[in-house]
This record gives sequence, C-alpha cells and structure tokens, in this order.
Amino acid sequence: MKYRRLGRTDLDVSVICLGTMTWGEQNTEAEAHEQLDYALAQGVNFLDAAEMYPVPPKPETQGRTEAYIGSWLKARKNRDKVIIATKVSGRDGPGAHIRKPTTRLNKAQINEAIDGSLKRLGTDYVDLYQVHWPERITNAFGVADYKHFEQDDLIPIEETLDALAGLVKAGKVRHLGVSNESPWGVMRYLAAADRLGLPHIVSIQNAYSLLNRLFEIGLAEIAHREGVELLAYSPLAMGLLSGKYYGGVRPANARLTLFSRFVRYSTPGAQPAADAYVDIARRHGLDPAQMALSFVNTRPFLGANIIGATTMEQLKADIGSIDLELSEEVMKEIEAVHRANPNPCA
Repeated sequence: MKYRRLGRTDLDVSVICLGTMTWGEQNTEAEAHEQLDYALAQGVNFLDAAEMYPVPPKPETQGRTEAYIGSWLKARKNRDKVIIATKVSGRDGPGAHIRKPTTRLNKAQINEAIDGSLKRLGTDYVDLYQVHWPERITNAFGVADYKHFEQDDLIPIEETLDALAGLVKAGKVRHLGVSNESPWGVMRYLAAADRLGLPHIVSIQNAYSLLNRLFEIGLAEIAHREGVELLAYSPLAMGLLSGKYYGGVRPANARLTLFSRFVRYSTPGAQPAADAYVDIARRHGLDPAQMALSFVNTRPFLGANIIGATTMEQLKADIGSIDLELSEEVMKEIEAVHRANPNPCA
C-alpha cells in the first residue's frame, strides 16, 4: 500500500480508501466485516462512511453502514488502526428523512448528527467529518450546468463551519471536510476560517473518474494551493469502467441494474466512452477496473481514492490497483478518448 499526508493534517492515509455505502443494502454485516479484515490486512487504513448510508437511502436502513463498522471495531478492538471519515447530511435531498421536518446544516442538527454517528460507530471521535452536500442548491450529484436559485433562508457557511469547529474543540472530530462542493463553496469555507479563526477544511469528496474529470477545472488548483485535497468517489463510474456493462449489458444484481437513481451514468455518451476505455485496457492486457483506478491513484491533487465493492473478488482487484503503473502509451490513449468525449458522466 502507498500512503499520503492528507492536506495539512497529521493523517497519513492509504491512497486506497475503503468506501462503505453498499453495506446494509447490497452487503450483509458479515460481508462488511470480511471486507474490512481483508482491506486492513492489505494496508488500507482509511474508511469512509456517512450517516445516510447505505444507498439507496431509506429510513429503515439509515445508519446501518456505520453500525456495521461499529460492530467490527468492537469485535476487533482496533480503533487505533484505522482513520474513520463520515458525513453529516446536507439540506433536504436524499437524506431528508433523517431529521424532521428536514435536514439542515445548523448547530443543533450537526450536534445531533455527530452524536448519532459516534454511537453507531462505537467510538468517541472521528478523524474526518464531512458535509455531505451543501445547504444551498447547486450542481451536484450529476448536475453539470449551474442554475441559480434564490434561497432566502440559507444557513450561512460561517454558521455551519462554526458548528463544525465546536465538534473539533469538543474532541469529537479531528479534521473537517466537504463533499459535492463547488470551487466557490470551498473558497468560502476557507475565507470564513481565516476571518473567524476557525479550522480549515482539509478535503473535498467529489466524483472523479475517467468519465468525470471536472475536478480538474478549478478545484485542482485549490487542492494544490490551499491543501484541500480530493477524496475521489465513484472512480469506476458505478462499475461502467470495470467492463461488466460493456456494450450496454446489464448483469443481474449489478448496481446500475438494480437501481435507476444513478442517472449521471446513463447519459448518451457514457457507454461509448466507457467501452473505449475498456478497449484500451484489453488491448494492453490490463484489467479495466485496475486501469481506471490506477489513473485516479496517480493524480497529483488526490488525497485518497474511495473504492467500493460488493464482492471480495472486486475488492481484491480494486486494492491491487495500487501496484499498477500505466505506461506512457496507455496514458496517451486515455487522453485521446478524453479529448474525443470529455466528461460524459459529469
């Protein structure tokens, strides 16, 4: 395994981060524990969860993912071996059922959220606490084009950051991050921290893959200059880049077969571009998933690459991507496909 210092923190995180959003929906508690055991044995020390998980979000399963991590920590007694990240749900959206009448990023709800996560995880602190999505309506979750909406009742970023800073002061959280955020939002968090003497955010968890490289436009420079590094989610574009959907097939029990909510991966250009990347891998004798992950692993603005698997076979291959180095020829072919069909899953 390889490790990187996460932003301007003291956290040395594995480049491969174990994502958990299928646990409690597509994976049982025993399967989650098996994944955790294997990942830790391979040097993965970074886990990413959310109070909303598993996905698709439902009231009857909400929090189950964190509870599975908590039962593993209790059984293995190894809290000191892992770096745990989790998230507080943003306003409305897919987590609107978590708190009534709706989820908001205010002090009361943030305090309630962290206490719930800590209880389920069975720990008294998390290493990284992230805002899952913004309070304001913005172009996240596959919406590429920004449209402005007047929202007179927005909770200011300053108020949200102050509430999160209180968790750091209380020792419940070590570091702060955001997710599904824009360049404007990241810079507002940083400016508020400087102006008010509050902790800086250290990471941003956004979608990034061969099919969605929008992070490179704006946010990559922020990552370098401000130390807010990318935690890349969906690096295989929900499996499109693994080759299992090649030619438009939809295997039984696969995520895009089971769930229709992931619309960003069904755009007109998604399948042709994904197939073109898979073709590159096969021409060069590479596993398509490992090629796609290796590309993400080497990005200079990356903090960690969040993988997710429903089977041990997938997990082993995904973690194994850390040992793959792509040739100059492969990289040139990847860039040619990107220029011909840029960001079809943005």
